[in-house]
Amino acid sequence: MSQFAINLLFVGASFALYIGIAIWAKAGSTKDFYVAGGGVHPVTNGMATAADWMSAASFISMAGLLASGGYANSTYLMGWTGGFVILAMLLAPYLRKFGKFTVPDFIGDRFYSSTARTVAVICLIVASVTYVIGQMTGAGVAFSRFLEVPSTAGIWIAAAIVFLYAVFGGMKGITYTQVAQYVVLIIAYTIPAIFISLQLTSNPLPLFGMFSTHNESGLPLLTKLNEVLNELGFRDYTADVDNKLNMVLFTASLMVGTAGLPHVIIRFFTVPKVKDARWSVGWALVFIAILYLTAPAVASMARLNLLTTIYPEAAGQVESYEEAMDNALVYEERPQWIRTWEETGLITFEDKNGDGRIQSYNAGNEDFQATAEERGWEGDELTVNNDILVLANPEIANLPGWVVGLIAAGGIAAALSTAAGLLLAISSAISHDLIKNTINPGISEKGEMLAARISMAGAILLATYLGLNPPGFAAQVVALAFGLAGSSIFPALMMGIFSTRVNSTGAVCGMLAGLGSTLLYIFTYLGWFFIPGTNMLPNTPDNWLFGISPLSFGIVGALINFAVGFAVSKVTAPPPVEIQELVESVRYPRGAGAAIDH
Repeated sequence: MSQFAINLLFVGASFALYIGIAIWAKAGSTKDFYVAGGGVHPVTNGMATAADWMSAASFISMAGLLASGGYANSTYLMGWTGGFVILAMLLAPYLRKFGKFTVPDFIGDRFYSSTARTVAVICLIVASVTYVIGQMTGAGVAFSRFLEVPSTAGIWIAAAIVFLYAVFGGMKGITYTQVAQYVVLIIAYTIPAIFISLQLTSNPLPLFGMFSTHNESGLPLLTKLNEVLNELGFRDYTADVDNKLNMVLFTASLMVGTAGLPHVIIRFFTVPKVKDARWSVGWALVFIAILYLTAPAVASMARLNLLTTIYPEAAGQVESYEEAMDNALVYEERPQWIRTWEETGLITFEDKNGDGRIQSYNAGNEDFQATAEERGWEGDELTVNNDILVLANPEIANLPGWVVGLIAAGGIAAALSTAAGLLLAISSAISHDLIKNTINPGISEKGEMLAARISMAGAILLATYLGLNPPGFAAQVVALAFGLAGSSIFPALMMGIFSTRVNSTGAVCGMLAGLGSTLLYIFTYLGWFFIPGTNMLPNTPDNWLFGISPLSFGIVGALINFAVGFAVSKVTAPPPVEIQELVESVRYPRGAGAAIDH
């Protein structure tokens, strides 16, 4: 059986499973559509939350970023994991006690204002649409390779599949589909990692394999990787970062962004009790940890595998790296996996010095330039998209065809699971918070369901269009979404739960200030509405304000949100007494009933 046929078998079987579950769990009411009936078991909800969370960024792109940046990009792991701790301790149980359907539900009622609700809807849509761009980008990468279609066609296929099971199943269908997707993606991620760890280090546990001895060279794997990288002008894989401020801010942005993500928060309205909400977060962390403890190993091994594919003589014990680098891979003798990925356009080769060999090195390192010229190199000739490393790993390591098919299904499952959760958050914000609770309170349940499905279809089309021209790699786009959620939604939730003094005016001004400042900063460097060529300044460290990357600005926006919210509230009238009593009652998370509508 050909590799393409194997891929079709695995991907097709997973699609049939997802659509079958969606038909079985079709939403029959708004409660089914928004909160899956409110009776999801904490373990089930934890697994669904993990799938909702482990998006294309985690499955496809995070290891690629770690592979390219090493320790410096470990901020993704630290920020995302820390954010779940904040979510478990400071938000999930209190929001569950409040017992509404959505995040704007809480903000609208807590701040007794339809304006606050509308602003929350805008913040949610902006953050969620940005996030879903990354998912569609990741899905396009996976589809383009494994179904052997252009990435543009891959994005449209992903949109069609999400439409089939998300629009009709709602939260009920999405929940049980995500459980299946978690099983698929975690098996797909860990099995190739175990194979590769055994192949490179003889250790079956990737986490420990990363710190074990590299079989061919006899050196510790990370030492070998650093050695090869240094010979090619790159910094050590384990090197510390120069800009500590930016690293701290980026980690903090991811943490508050995680805690403010609406598609994750709404999962805690699906469980029966307040205690179940906290347990759900705990179980989600357990399920997420399986992948997150594996990702650093996958990244380091993928980077070493890629380099030793290009420079085969550098894999073992090397007496002369200069000779090993001179004997780089002849392009015409490149392995099949490079040929296959070249067809997608995600790997490109340009023979700049005309010697017929592939040279890949850090052409931006001025100190290394003299060495490169001595070797006759005239520039880096191989461009590899970060988002392909996890998907290409089994092929790089010559693993069996069924492993390649498995990781195809897993990568697609990761992208689709999160896309569905985000689209539901957007849909419920428009149909439930904007239409039912603001524009047309008298709308029937049937009309609200129709509005929810239409708005989700519209969100899919918008996300697909933006996914065709993303502003960065999948994980980078997702990091922008975290900054937007952290600067707008997270502070409003925190002030709404833990302060009786913050009023509606303060909350609205805070959200607008946080979102506005973050968007302005991002658009300055990445272009207005992410349109290429419209940025006002080049996105380089020497142009960043105080050295703060656009990816790291979310925490600054959050601090602006807090400052404006408290300042405006201090000079305006306090909230009504009944609202202050409501805040006090929410802070004691006991005795909440089912999630309710207005």
